[in-house]
This record gives sequence, C-alpha cells and structure tokens, in this order.
Amino acid sequence: MFNYVWPIALVVLSNVAYQICAKSVPNDMDPLASLTITYLVGAVMSLLLFFVVKRGGNIVLELSKVNWAPFVFGLVLIGLEIGWIYAYRAGWPVSTAQIVHSAFLAVALVFVGALLYKEVLTWTKLVGVLICLIGLVFINL
Repeated sequence: MFNYVWPIALVVLSNVAYQICAKSVPNDMDPLASLTITYLVGAVMSLLLFFVVKRGGNIVLELSKVNWAPFVFGLVLIGLEIGWIYAYRAGWPVSTAQIVHSAFLAVALVFVGALLYKEVLTWTKLVGVLICLIGLVFINL
C-alpha cells in the first residue's frame, strides 16, 4: 500500500510547493531568467540523485537509451512553468487557478486516455466530465 500512496503524496506536496514558488517569482524578474535558474538547479539535483539512488550507475549508458520523450518533456515543462507564472501575474488566485486547471486537465486526459492509450471511455467517466464542467461554472461565478 505504501508503494502505491507515496508517489501521489510526493506529487501533491511537490505541487503545493510548486504553486507557491510559481506565484513567488518576483514580478520584475523575467520568467525565463527565473526558469534558467530553476532548470540548472533541477539538472544538478537530478544528476546527484541519479548517483545517490543508483549507486554505481552509468549515466552514459542510461543516456544512450534516450528517445524523443525527454526532449519534448523539456519543451512541455517550459510551457507549464511560463503558463503558471503568467497566470499568477494576470491575477489568478492560487486556489481557483489550480482547480480550473485540474478540472480541464481531467477532462482532457479522459479523452487522451481513450484516443491514445485505448482506455475505456465509460458512462461514469463521461458523467465525471460533465460534473467537472459544471463545477467550473460554479467556481468561476
């Protein structure tokens, strides 16, 4: 059970810290300059953690296994970061922005799952989509 729960707990805790950091980027600092620091810290920490977690690991061997995903992932992460920073600068409250984002994301991923990964699109999922959309109306009133 612990192996099932801890990753989600880590994502939730990290996302709370993430939102606080995104909202706290100084308004007079260019977001891309901020992200340069962010990704330098992330790159160094990823490399250090690789050697801590995988003692005796061969980073060159691991990097030789690369496909397109890490490159696109890097581009996508920049979009996420810039999007959040500008959303907060535009005045979105932390609580509302996250709920709106999560509802739209949940709706989109139901269809992505069905189209790309052949996940079953059930009536209960469609009802959940409808509930998310109705919730968005109420959140934004």
